[in-house]
Amino acid sequence: MELQERASRIRLLLMDCDGVLTDGRLYFSSAGEELKVFHALDGQGIVDWHKAGFRSGIISGRNSPIVENRAKQLGIEFVRQGRSDKATALAEILAESGATPEETAFMGDDTPDVQVFERVGFSIAVGDAHKAVKDSANYTTSMNGGFGAVREAIDLLLNSKVNA
Repeated sequence: MELQERASRIRLLLMDCDGVLTDGRLYFSSAGEELKVFHALDGQGIVDWHKAGFRSGIISGRNSPIVENRAKQLGIEFVRQGRSDKATALAEILAESGATPEETAFMGDDTPDVQVFERVGFSIAVGDAHKAVKDSANYTTSMNGGFGAVREAIDLLLNSKVNA
């Protein structure tokens, strides 16, 4: 029941990128060009989240124009990249969005994400997250990062509002 209650309060979904929206592997061409692979299930989940009237964002430790482009395609409103201090990025987004920590969820996969988990109302680890991240999360998806974990989390969040 606590999971349902936490999930039903969420109106802002924030996510790490590498390992959450992607499978966490870093792809580089022989020319040094960076490539990322995103899953269509996750994209549709984000579109559904926005259609339901909710907001989303990305907080990533790495910088990539690919992330900016994907965020724009999906209507992701808040994008903070190159941020090793993810807690500060979270505080900026909360101030800008007007959302409270209790109304905010964060999805992560690796230890830098735990600092954000401690500051939000609902923390979500992807299925293949580091053990320390899973241990800190309120919920762990059955799906791995980059393979529908975001869609699974969004379905959970949206269903919690129907069943509230």
